[in-house]
Amino acid sequence: MQKDEKKFEKKFDRKAPRREKEVDPITSKLVNVNRVTKVVKGGRNMRFSALVVVGDKEGRVGVGSGKAAEVPNAIEKATSIAKKRMVKVALEGTTIPHEVIGKYGTSVVKLIPSPEGTGVIAGGSVRPVVELCGIKDITAKALGSRNKINCVKATIDALMQLRTKEEVAALRGKTVEEIL
Repeated sequence: MQKDEKKFEKKFDRKAPRREKEVDPITSKLVNVNRVTKVVKGGRNMRFSALVVVGDKEGRVGVGSGKAAEVPNAIEKATSIAKKRMVKVALEGTTIPHEVIGKYGTSVVKLIPSPEGTGVIAGGSVRPVVELCGIKDITAKALGSRNKINCVKATIDALMQLRTKEEVAALRGKTVEEIL
């Protein structure tokens, strides 16, 4: 009887330190799911394509798309690809440092910095990219094609063009005061 009690005590020792679960700071949003059909000799092969945006809300964001026979598998694949392709974005407080235009295909996305308290004024597939990046005050306009995949990629293109005053000064070999 005593051996069983010792086993129980060891197994459920209350003094043992608890292992903290690591909280993943990266959040993801599903932007689009498409049903893709491949016509073959025997009929039609149905698959699913998913577009996922991931970000840490502190200036890093990534986009990934994955294809699989089932929707959850496609989303999982897209999420892992997006995490691998994360990029750092230059932020200035809760907004962006300057106005920028991003292009991908025939989609054009214009991002305009806004004063604090404005919120995210962006529609469609631009909003999740901007929100997961950590931008809280911005105005965005999607022009040309409103294709979700192309709009997301155009938004990423625009965010990658952003430069802070310090980065521009360093590129030009001057001080920040000389630029302003």
